[in-house]
Amino acid sequence: MLIGLVRESVMQCFCHTCRAPIPAAVHRRQIPITKVKTKPRTNQPKKVQFVTTEVRCQEKTRGGLRYEVILSEPEVKVTPPKKAASPKNSMSVQDIEDKLKAAEERRQQLESNKIAALAAKMQKIEDASRKKDEQTSQFISATRDALEQKMENHTEKREAYITDLKTKLKDHIENVEKTRLSIEQQTDEVRSAIEEKLKTASVQRDENIKKMLERLKEHEEQVQKVRTSNALKFQQLEAAVQEKLEQAQTRRSQLEQEQKEKLRNYEKRAEAVRQNKANLLAQGTPSSG
Repeated sequence: MLIGLVRESVMQCFCHTCRAPIPAAVHRRQIPITKVKTKPRTNQPKKVQFVTTEVRCQEKTRGGLRYEVILSEPEVKVTPPKKAASPKNSMSVQDIEDKLKAAEERRQQLESNKIAALAAKMQKIEDASRKKDEQTSQFISATRDALEQKMENHTEKREAYITDLKTKLKDHIENVEKTRLSIEQQTDEVRSAIEEKLKTASVQRDENIKKMLERLKEHEEQVQKVRTSNALKFQQLEAAVQEKLEQAQTRRSQLEQEQKEKLRNYEKRAEAVRQNKANLLAQGTPSSG
């Protein structure tokens, strides 16, 4: 339908003198055309040069298009009127009136056909617009119903999800509270045990310190006794060593005296032996001579 409107709008006259749409081809075939034997030639006052027509398409609604046909101003070339050729045969006034009457009838018939075609076209446009409005309203109603159903489903799912989430959150909070109470109880028990251990450790530490002090005192007393005993032993040992040194000195002196005496006795015996040997040698020399 839109293509037909564009084609018919392009095929209209560009002289700005006729704004009526051209009737459809079917109506043109139905119009009885009476041919005139002698058609007088008329001079064309001007010639029209067709220019490029711009067609713009724009999608206004879903499934519908709108076309805009932009026509530029035609370039009109004015040609000087030609002289009308004189008819070969002269026509009578009655013939001219009959032709004018027939032309008037044809013009009226063309105008009525144009009006009927325009009315039919407007009826088609109205029907198409009404059908389009009905389809649009049906689509809007169906879309609204689907959207409402979808929103209801989404609301139900959302409410169910929120309810489930609240239930899970409540259970989680209860578990967290139970865990917190259990941890606090365990913490109190551990704190009590630690405090008890600290008290016991403090008592044991005091007792250990006391025992250690007593042991240190006993050890100091024992050390003092050992030191005193060692001092006495050292004095006795020193006296014994001094006595032994004196005895050793005396013994050494005695040994030296004995050794000196033995050495003198040995020298005396050796001297006596030498004297005896010398005497023996002296006595044995004359006898041998």
